[in-house]
Amino acid sequence: MEHETIISGGKVVDGTGANARRADVAIDGGRITRIGDLSGGAAGKTIDASGKIVTPGFVDLHTHLDAQAGWDPQMSPSSYHGVTTAGIGNCGMTFAPVRKENKRFLAELMEAVEDISAEAILDGLPWNWESYGEYLDTLESLDPAINIVGLAGHCAIRYEVMGDKSLDYGVQADDRELAKIVDLVKRSIEEGAVGISTSRFKNHIMPDGRMVPGTWANERETRAIQKAIVEAGGRGGLFQAVLDVENRFEIDKKMLEDGAEAGCHVVFSNTARGGDDVSQWKEFLDRNNLDGKKMSSCMHTRPSGSFFGLAQVVFNPTENVLGPNWEEVMSLMTIPERVEAMKQPGVREKLITEGKQLEQFISWAHLLHPLGLDEYPSWDIDHRQTLASIAEADGKHPIEVYVDRMIQSEGRELWNMWAFGSKLEHQWELMRAPQVIPMLGDAGAHVGLFTDADSPTFLLSELARDRDVFTLEEAVHRITAQSAQVLGLKERGEIREGWYADINVIDYDNLKSCHPEFVRDLPLGVGRIVTKSEGYDATLVAGKILIEKGKMIGDSRGEVIRDFVRG
Repeated sequence: MEHETIISGGKVVDGTGANARRADVAIDGGRITRIGDLSGGAAGKTIDASGKIVTPGFVDLHTHLDAQAGWDPQMSPSSYHGVTTAGIGNCGMTFAPVRKENKRFLAELMEAVEDISAEAILDGLPWNWESYGEYLDTLESLDPAINIVGLAGHCAIRYEVMGDKSLDYGVQADDRELAKIVDLVKRSIEEGAVGISTSRFKNHIMPDGRMVPGTWANERETRAIQKAIVEAGGRGGLFQAVLDVENRFEIDKKMLEDGAEAGCHVVFSNTARGGDDVSQWKEFLDRNNLDGKKMSSCMHTRPSGSFFGLAQVVFNPTENVLGPNWEEVMSLMTIPERVEAMKQPGVREKLITEGKQLEQFISWAHLLHPLGLDEYPSWDIDHRQTLASIAEADGKHPIEVYVDRMIQSEGRELWNMWAFGSKLEHQWELMRAPQVIPMLGDAGAHVGLFTDADSPTFLLSELARDRDVFTLEEAVHRITAQSAQVLGLKERGEIREGWYADINVIDYDNLKSCHPEFVRDLPLGVGRIVTKSEGYDATLVAGKILIEKGKMIGDSRGEVIRDFVRG
């Protein structure tokens, strides 16, 4: 029998957590048809995986690729890092359900929270839907290269029902409005949403200073939403949340507990903050996975928060106030033009003088770690260098070091701000808790500030291969079978006969992330930061190759998944 494709000679890490084993994998009709010794078999295409590992495609629970599907069906940079299924619609941010007159609000909401240009969103999507199901229909018509699973957003639903007052502090839905919210939740899930997401995070702020819709929703409303999720989709439908840990920690933890008790699979974003924080979160997760309850957490695999440099962000991205000399430099279109302007007589000194007045930037100098200019970025996991320590060693002011390195690197160097995930030992300890998914790629969001889409590559290379934070088998299990189970995916997440052929062939010894790059490839010439990788010899979606030797060849065809395992 001739197979369509055989992946031969590889070491199969099947996603279950079992030990890797040498096996060939045959693919026919988008499915895995044989696993074993196929040395005598024939195939239309053979992928030589000798010396490589063969894994299921990765499942990223937390992305914001909702808009990007409209102009980038290849769904980069997630697809550069082995992701074959992406969960969208997180943090309450979606483009449906929506009446035509509200589409600009939802685009501006996404821009305010996730740093995706509203004009690019409005220009790059057809906006030919109203219901959530119609939105999924549109995504499907755009032929995404990877699979998509959608959450419907509390923000969109609440605004659709309550209008502008949905953002106001202290304003709660009345009985009639709550009934409409519940109805939209149920309809969205019946039409294909895997669940509902909400935001409680105080940094999710609209331009007028108000919090996004749903931030102030009371227990009555969130419980009604959780009950509606279960009634519409069955036990196990997702309730995803980003929390207000600083101000409403106990209230938001109670919201998560309510969801698990109601029968939702609760998922929330988390980071370790040190002290007793790790043991408390582990106990919380353990307790909320007893008696049939389900709760999971997503975490950053490396320190993150923002990249600083000449690409788009110079100082604090929330300040938006620079001196006239910095404004003049950043008004130029390209990085080479900006560097050339900085080299002009007297400009360096003026930039340094102005920079010294930006107190918040200076206070963050101990959080900024240089990625360097070597062939591959240095993530400084051993915590050896910060802008503050470099300046102190050189006897200079931090802004002086910053400006000089911008000029010397011709604007290529970036600095990684360690705002999240910076307490590394605590982060790794919590990350190893059995209910934690060590991947929070956030792809599609904050595109002008930074990207964490290389999260699975960093997990496998830096944390599993180089530092033994995980075994290879456990790391792969967490971001394949375990994350697929969280979403309720059917026949995905493992290399198993009869299951979908979403597969990575990886040169594990040479797997690494490349330097982040700033490119202008969004609608209307809007820029974003993209990180590519090396080591992914092939990424297949439904048996068709999307990535080959690090290059997009675009043969794959993803699916907008609407049918899930519940309960």
